[in-house]
Amino acid sequence: MKRDILAVVVPALLAAGAANAAEVYNKEGKKLDLYGKVDGLHYFSDAKLIDGDQSYARLGLKGESQISEQLSGYGQWEYKIKVNNPQEEGVSTKPTSLIFAGLKFGDAGSLDYGRNYGIMRDVEGWTDIMPEFGGNTYTITDNYMTGTADGVATYRNKNFFGLVDGWNFAVQHQAKNNGHNFFNKNNNRWESSGSPKNSRALQNQNGSGWGLASTYDFGTGVSAGAAYASSDRTEEQRSRGSMNNSNIANGNTAESWTAGVKYNANNVYLASTYAETRNMTPYHESIAEKTQNLEVVAQYQLDFGLRPSLSYMHSKSKAPKFNNSYSNYNDLVKFVDVGATYDFKQNLSTYVDYKINLLHNNNFTKSNNISTDDVVAVGLVYRF
Repeated sequence: MKRDILAVVVPALLAAGAANAAEVYNKEGKKLDLYGKVDGLHYFSDAKLIDGDQSYARLGLKGESQISEQLSGYGQWEYKIKVNNPQEEGVSTKPTSLIFAGLKFGDAGSLDYGRNYGIMRDVEGWTDIMPEFGGNTYTITDNYMTGTADGVATYRNKNFFGLVDGWNFAVQHQAKNNGHNFFNKNNNRWESSGSPKNSRALQNQNGSGWGLASTYDFGTGVSAGAAYASSDRTEEQRSRGSMNNSNIANGNTAESWTAGVKYNANNVYLASTYAETRNMTPYHESIAEKTQNLEVVAQYQLDFGLRPSLSYMHSKSKAPKFNNSYSNYNDLVKFVDVGATYDFKQNLSTYVDYKINLLHNNNFTKSNNISTDDVVAVGLVYRF
């Protein structure tokens, strides 16, 4: 049924994109917009797991309905399709990237619920603008409120109730997303219940939590921001973390905070963020007790459409205190990124992105399947 639906929807959306019809409907206070992109993408790398075709497409709809002068409803849906797999496997494991609905109350702000971006990306997104790589030191899909996340209620307020231009803030709550594993007392271990409904691996589980983000635009191209999130950990995470020689961080709560600055004016874009996480960040079969994450990016827009980019990404983790197999801190991510994007037209561009991996082959990277290879990405993007 999914393939039948896509067979009808995808050509229709692409036809709309070819006609540059972003606005599908706008009448009597009701508006529906179409957006998306198709990325013909290829990776060149000695890392065999990623070398080759990485093409994908994103399709999305945004809707808004005016209820009264100060009240409106809105919603957004976004779908990702991988096209580098056989046809029967083309749909992503979790194809719906975003799906949420909400109400906007004029200057009082907006409130929505569903699958949405985690609150940490309000600041972390400032450095996630490279052509292909970057912004990935700790913002991970379905990892608390760092990347896209399920079950989040988000309140946003722009210009502080209309009183202070440039001051935006947001508050977010995430509901519990548990796994369906159970503790088998006979075998003295956690086992899968076999239930596929809302089933989650240990590293993708989360207890209920909340987060807060605030950004300020000084009006000169300079902005500053900070974000914080704290969540309960699930029973399984706490239980496994308390075992001797566990590679899972111990602790009842998972926390993250970040601070960043950016400059965006006169064709120049500069941004830097620093973040730390506690009992949160997954890698291979582990959850780090602590990570420290630095991201720096610089870009310049040339008049003829070329946008060169240079960035540095570094994330290091502290192994769980019961696991003494490695040194105190170990690098999870460390690379320099050199890239460039060229715009043929507003909705058509090409890019090349070279990820110069600074990680070394050692006991830690080998045991945790962390790649130390360079990667070159080449892509052609059509947006609608």
